[in-house]
Amino acid sequence: MEQRGISEPFEQGAVLFPGLEFRAMEKPWYSHPARNGVFLKDPVTTKETGGAFSYHLVRVSRNCEVADHDHELQWVWNVVPAGKGSFLVDGREAPVAQPGQTVVTPPRTHHTVSAGNDELSLLAPFVPALA
Repeated sequence: MEQRGISEPFEQGAVLFPGLEFRAMEKPWYSHPARNGVFLKDPVTTKETGGAFSYHLVRVSRNCEVADHDHELQWVWNVVPAGKGSFLVDGREAPVAQPGQTVVTPPRTHHTVSAGNDELSLLAPFVPALA
């Protein structure tokens, strides 16, 4: 998968803890098991944080979406470093997702993430961690 634009520093960067460092570049991209055109990278997982939080990079290919879903326990910060798309949160359209915007979804909040004619990149921390 090609790395480019403003999201590249996050894909190449590191997550630092006291005495620990997790390098995103050492983690592979993989296809979402249930969503065509959606790719994930997991720089920090529940294993590293004891379930406190997890941190994921998400790529939604142009004209693809992460269909309606929710997370039972997790708050999610959907930070947009690159691309453009839209969010549907609890049945309401959120402002157009573009670089610099963050859409927060509390637990049990249904949401859909759609990329338009551009690939959409997200930084997605989950609290508590996504299992």
